[in-house]
Amino acid sequence: MKIENVRNFSFIAHIDHGKSTLADRVLEITGVSKIYKGKTPQMDSMALEKERGITIKAKAVSIPYKGYNFNLIDTPGHVDFSYEVSRSLTACEGTALIVDASGGIEAQTIANLNMARDNNLAIIPVINKIDLPSARIDTVTTDIAGLLECEKEDVIRVSAKTGEGVSALLDEIITRIPPPEGNPSGNLRALIFDSTFDPFRGVIIYIRVYDGELRAGMKIKSIATGKEYEVQETGIFKMKPEKKKSLTAGEVGYFIAGIKSLDEIKIGDTLTGAKDSTAPVPGFKEIKPFVFSSFYPIGDTTEKRLREAIMKLNLNDASFTWEPEQSQTLGLGFRLGFMGSLHMEIIQERLERESDIEILATAPQVVYRIKTHDGEMLNISRPDEWPDKKAVSKVYEPEITATIITPDAWLGQCIKLLESRRSQYISLTYINPQKVILKYKLPLAEMIADFYSDLKSVSKGYASFDYKHSGFREANLEKVEILVNGVPVEALCSIQPRERAAFFSRDVLLRMKKFIDKQMFEVALQAKLGGKIIARETVSALRKDVIAKCYGGDITRKRKLLEKQKEGKKRMKRIGSVDLPQQVFFEILRK
Repeated sequence: MKIENVRNFSFIAHIDHGKSTLADRVLEITGVSKIYKGKTPQMDSMALEKERGITIKAKAVSIPYKGYNFNLIDTPGHVDFSYEVSRSLTACEGTALIVDASGGIEAQTIANLNMARDNNLAIIPVINKIDLPSARIDTVTTDIAGLLECEKEDVIRVSAKTGEGVSALLDEIITRIPPPEGNPSGNLRALIFDSTFDPFRGVIIYIRVYDGELRAGMKIKSIATGKEYEVQETGIFKMKPEKKKSLTAGEVGYFIAGIKSLDEIKIGDTLTGAKDSTAPVPGFKEIKPFVFSSFYPIGDTTEKRLREAIMKLNLNDASFTWEPEQSQTLGLGFRLGFMGSLHMEIIQERLERESDIEILATAPQVVYRIKTHDGEMLNISRPDEWPDKKAVSKVYEPEITATIITPDAWLGQCIKLLESRRSQYISLTYINPQKVILKYKLPLAEMIADFYSDLKSVSKGYASFDYKHSGFREANLEKVEILVNGVPVEALCSIQPRERAAFFSRDVLLRMKKFIDKQMFEVALQAKLGGKIIARETVSALRKDVIAKCYGGDITRKRKLLEKQKEGKKRMKRIGSVDLPQQVFFEILRK
């Protein structure tokens, strides 16, 4: 295939705007697959994708059309999986930006548009679901034209459900998206943009070839690591991988080289010939986790089974990081890093479902930066790593820039929610008289603490949300210690804003009180902030009726028995210990 006849493009959109359905309709129209007639999208192959109706992993497929070869990449729409979109766009020259005709422009629409512009891609605006009775075709077309600064006639109208306008979109892809640039006869230069693991064949590496040719038997090397490999097989993506003798400049495909571990592969790395010297492909951003949680085995699940499950999943999905850790309270477990709270939820559910295990996941935490009086900068992601208050000079927490698009009717409620989350106002812009774009800065810790569900609640589900990381800001944060009879319980400690510490502490202690059994002595539950007790709850002692045998008679006899019981309880409190049931940790840590 000549490079002039290749088109590499992706579908990007807000969640539920019809990307995967449109991709399936394209596959049907071009003859790559049969019509699915109401079944779940074929591009979404993972069980969780089918159940939740969302795309989690980007998918690539090669499509022949009118003498051209299309390489289509279907991408996720949820903000937590934007790293998958980032990977996909590096392999493309253009993209179709899809907008729901009834929902209109949403937060992730703007985020994906900015990402496409950052990659200098040709953008085709598409309005989807024009068959819906609630479709606002003219209004949404005007909004899209205003957002992209293009003519209304440039917006393609399609219905992925009925197929209307899809052929016209394919023709526009040929016209508007340029062919890839590259030198087919030059030295090999290929970008790794994703990978999966096959237990029989090893790592399957997804690449975009920029220059030269990649073929079986060829020796290649990684520019990042310097390691050399021999290519065993090359191919392209159809509904299933299909072997091909070679991949040339401009093509998107895969290769297998007997690599046994994903650790050897660095997403964003450039490959070249073993004896060649080639400049790496620029512009790829490495993905770093921002949210951390600890996973511990519970029930019949052992630490070994959990480790094996994590390793197995990580071989096929390198989007999360992990390392072993040990808690004095919960035992052996693992510390995992994620892109966001939904990403964490998906990974946990995949682990439990695919390996048939039970997991206790602690509340998500972010990474704080602490500057000590010695000038040292520490990265802290767990409360038990927090240094003594006397050693801390300044504390910095990660910050995000949030974009919220909401109908005007819910503007007040959305602003009220944002202001309750330690946010800073940036701007307010009307897309049209009925829809508003809000921009605020707020701490990442506030966002992962049920912000998305609260936003949907106050806006009756109409508001959409997107964010990007914008560095660190100074914050007044301290470690809140939870004590049981004066003994700190590290697993229940937390990092909190000083102004909210008392409220948080009372909430935790009240929930603890519900699950701790009464002892023969009084149990004090306390919260300590910087050496000062800021909250307390008491689990009262079991009380034996020692005066039951005394009926009538002198009151001094009864007082003597009660005083003796009181002294005995004091002694038991000094030498006794409290066993905290696992239910306490489950309830607090899952909060």
